[in-house]
Amino acid sequence: MNTSKTIQQLQAQLITSENFRPYGQVISASVDGKNYDTEDAQLDLQNGIPRFYIMRLHHKGRKFHTITRHTQCTQCLGSLEGKDWLIAVAPPNNDTDEPALEDIAAFRIPGNCFIKLEIGTWHAGPYFEHEFVDFYNLELSDTNLVDHFTHNFLKSHQLEFEISS
Repeated sequence: MNTSKTIQQLQAQLITSENFRPYGQVISASVDGKNYDTEDAQLDLQNGIPRFYIMRLHHKGRKFHTITRHTQCTQCLGSLEGKDWLIAVAPPNNDTDEPALEDIAAFRIPGNCFIKLEIGTWHAGPYFEHEFVDFYNLELSDTNLVDHFTHNFLKSHQLEFEISS
């Protein structure tokens, strides 16, 4: 039985509202006093108590072999201090336990915006080359306990991904 792994390169593209639409939203600065509209984060946090916190992640590199989704809420992520970062995503697909390999895309996110992931969007990251990055994270208080579905590509396909930019 062959158990050697393959490393698949994912080319990160600079995130835009248009190219990220299948996975969620990109939220950028707006003028103070602007009325709420579709350019604001369209949140779904009705299934529990929202949790907004800052998580510090240390040098994460660019490789991954697991990907996760949350089916009970949207999730927002953004870096502090203007640091850029990377994420891999695949569109929501509630009829299967893993994303299609050809649907996985990678994005480079500048430190002047944040992302909102649609319910069920598969995601791996944040990844970065900095020593550490503080991220704000908005999800439900129990998301990581009861709404954390992960697929392991090493187990299913002997596959690891590496994001290049």
